[in-house]
Amino acid sequence: MSKIKVAINGYGTIGKRVADAVTVQDDMEIIGIAKTKPNYEAFVAQKKGYDVYTPADKIDAMNKAGIPAAGTIEDMIAKADVVVDCTPGGVGEKNKVLYEKAGVKAIWQGGEEHELAGCSFNAESNYAEALGRDFVRVVSCNTTGLCRVIYPLDQEYGVKKVRVTLMRRAADPNDVKNGPINAIVPNPIKLPSHHGPDVKTVIPHINITSTAVKLPTTLMHLHTLNIELEKECTAADVKALFAKQPRIRLIGQGIGSTAEIMELGKDIGRPRGDMWENCIWEDSITMYEGELYFFQAIHQESDVIPENVDAIRAMMELETDGAKSIAKTNKAMGF
Repeated sequence: MSKIKVAINGYGTIGKRVADAVTVQDDMEIIGIAKTKPNYEAFVAQKKGYDVYTPADKIDAMNKAGIPAAGTIEDMIAKADVVVDCTPGGVGEKNKVLYEKAGVKAIWQGGEEHELAGCSFNAESNYAEALGRDFVRVVSCNTTGLCRVIYPLDQEYGVKKVRVTLMRRAADPNDVKNGPINAIVPNPIKLPSHHGPDVKTVIPHINITSTAVKLPTTLMHLHTLNIELEKECTAADVKALFAKQPRIRLIGQGIGSTAEIMELGKDIGRPRGDMWENCIWEDSITMYEGELYFFQAIHQESDVIPENVDAIRAMMELETDGAKSIAKTNKAMGF
């Protein structure tokens, strides 16, 4: 069987990681990546053997910089079965007309609105909804992390309500435009935050409210969750349930911070030190007066990467069983 041809439009924090994750799968391949300027990421892409495409008016600049342009972004799209749009939030929406004109399937990231694709995706929660679809939106890193814990709890015990506070990183580690902040910033000040409604685009019936603050860190997000369940259970029951989930990692062994989690990612040989799983402090899982509490950390640069791979597989109907796709993706990536 020929491999599905995948194009990556936008080769930044998410795009370069999706490209590498697709490359290790045996049923899909990268046919090109798109960059608008010849920065270090474009040079790295070329060294990895990816064909580099660029807007027509940028071809000369790319060539002069020593990166032979393989063609325009439209040329790349024409060769693809599916495009993973990893351009900045708000930019991807403008690209939809290109994908429609070329008759190619497309995936957007969580920075775009649900209405753009009409299907917001999390592999564990609603894989079947994406089967055969032309357009899909992979939800944000925080929404991905929330869906991964809420869905199995709802399936096992029923979720009556979720209350979550997100402590957000101020910027990514390489972001010199925003940088760390010397403050704690309510984000947004008007409550609730958008994260709860975003979860409902994937699991519509969940009663969830969220608040968020920005903190002076670039490493990870951290969530505190309070969940009221329909059925009685113990903390041990929840730990056992989470331990079975393919994209949840229970942590302990002296790890007490997000910095140590990121160090763990490096120590176990993860590409870029990434942590694709939700990292839940096992000792934080507590039942108090009939309600569940725990802390989880979310690596904002990488937890959506395997979800993009599964979205490709669902849209192209390479695998109709979500659990099988997740297992295949995880194994290839080295979970």
